[in-house]
Amino acid sequence: MSKEKKVAGNAKRAAYAAKQEKEGNKVIGWIIGVLIGLGVVFAIFSCFMMS
Repeated sequence: MSKEKKVAGNAKRAAYAAKQEKEGNKVIGWIIGVLIGLGVVFAIFSCFMMS
């Protein structure tokens, strides 16, 4: 394998890793947001059940 192909492969791999990290952070944000939303809904539901 020539040196140019290795460099191109590494650049491609780095770009793919950056893309995956960005998408992963987005998914984590959505999961945390949904969990917080469900917690708020549960708290409101619990307040109504107690009264």
